[in-house]
Amino acid sequence: MNKKTTTTALDGIKILDLTSVVFGPYASQILADYGAEVIKVESPEGDSTRNTGPRLEEGLSAIFLGVNRNKKSICLNLKDPEAKEALLKLVDQADVLMHSVRPQKMLALGLDHETLLARNPKLIYAGLHGFGNGGAYSGRPAYDDIIQGLSGIADIMTIQSGTPRYLPTIAADKTCGIAAAHAILAALFQRERTGQGQFIEIPMFETMTSYVLVEHLYGHHLPGHSDEIGYPRVLTEWRKPYQTQDGFVCMMPYTDKHWQTFFTQSGHPEYAVDERFTKISARTKYIAELYELAGQIVSGQPTAFWLEFCDTHEIPAAAANRLQDLESDAHLKSVGFFTDLKNDKGHQYRFTRSPIRMQHSTVAPAMAPRLGEHTRAELLNAGLSAEHIEQMLTRGAAKQHSGEQS
Repeated sequence: MNKKTTTTALDGIKILDLTSVVFGPYASQILADYGAEVIKVESPEGDSTRNTGPRLEEGLSAIFLGVNRNKKSICLNLKDPEAKEALLKLVDQADVLMHSVRPQKMLALGLDHETLLARNPKLIYAGLHGFGNGGAYSGRPAYDDIIQGLSGIADIMTIQSGTPRYLPTIAADKTCGIAAAHAILAALFQRERTGQGQFIEIPMFETMTSYVLVEHLYGHHLPGHSDEIGYPRVLTEWRKPYQTQDGFVCMMPYTDKHWQTFFTQSGHPEYAVDERFTKISARTKYIAELYELAGQIVSGQPTAFWLEFCDTHEIPAAAANRLQDLESDAHLKSVGFFTDLKNDKGHQYRFTRSPIRMQHSTVAPAMAPRLGEHTRAELLNAGLSAEHIEQMLTRGAAKQHSGEQS
């Protein structure tokens, strides 16, 4: 049997992406990096992140660039019946439709999963929701800060630092985006076996709570036997980069051998036989004391000493990179992690490539799209006539970027 030759892992997969901000766009960017054709469907106002951060031209701001490479953009006003009909034509050709709109709103628009799966039974319909359908919070708005707070992240920060905080990264959006990407991939794989599409739901609250409780459910895995909740090793205030004489080092002795070597070779053999630190179960109980003690030892030498020490004794360690160090990091440079591109206006942009490398699938970073840059071309591909498209553009049912090529 002849098998189709593909140049990328998701060659031939068409995705309609009705998501915005970071959660959904990060998921669809991962799929675009695997070679899927991702068509970003935006309202006339465009994704709000088009205006978040510095920019060289309107609509291509920093945050938008970070999660929308390798995509196309069409602009439809889905409140207009003709625009909705145009979207349905695209649905007929699509493998995946993903959205981050409240389910109630999609139902009101006639774009709910039951309607679209009846129209295209092979469709993977992915709802990227704040909260699972049918639950007590179903339909509520959800943003990263809200989900970080609800899922316990602000609390574990309180346990560690004494102050409730959010992680200083868009952790919920990005973590849930990764979950959405792998859920869509799993559904596509199942469709290869069954020929049948399906509705899948990726709720942020449940996804992020699952993420947090991997280690922090802890003793509550044993109901009735342990009241301990929260993994002590990562909650101690002393779990942080160790301060050296001239900076910081990230050092991670973990095994019994690591700790024995660290203590004996640093001139503190008495701690290598201290019963609090000889076994992992004891170290977990006395983790705060252990990390505080290690910090005191490390503070006596410069960073370079400890990096060489750990390399010699095979203890995991690394320098603590600042954000501004990442682009010059020796490893990231050697693997070509950053790519500079010039767009058609001569503006220079910098992108990261996908961190995943596949032997038989390579997608180089490509420029994020301008709002409505591909509207005309994609509607023509969907079967609409040029005259019909021009009429929609004139009425405002659709919008194209002024520099779009027909």
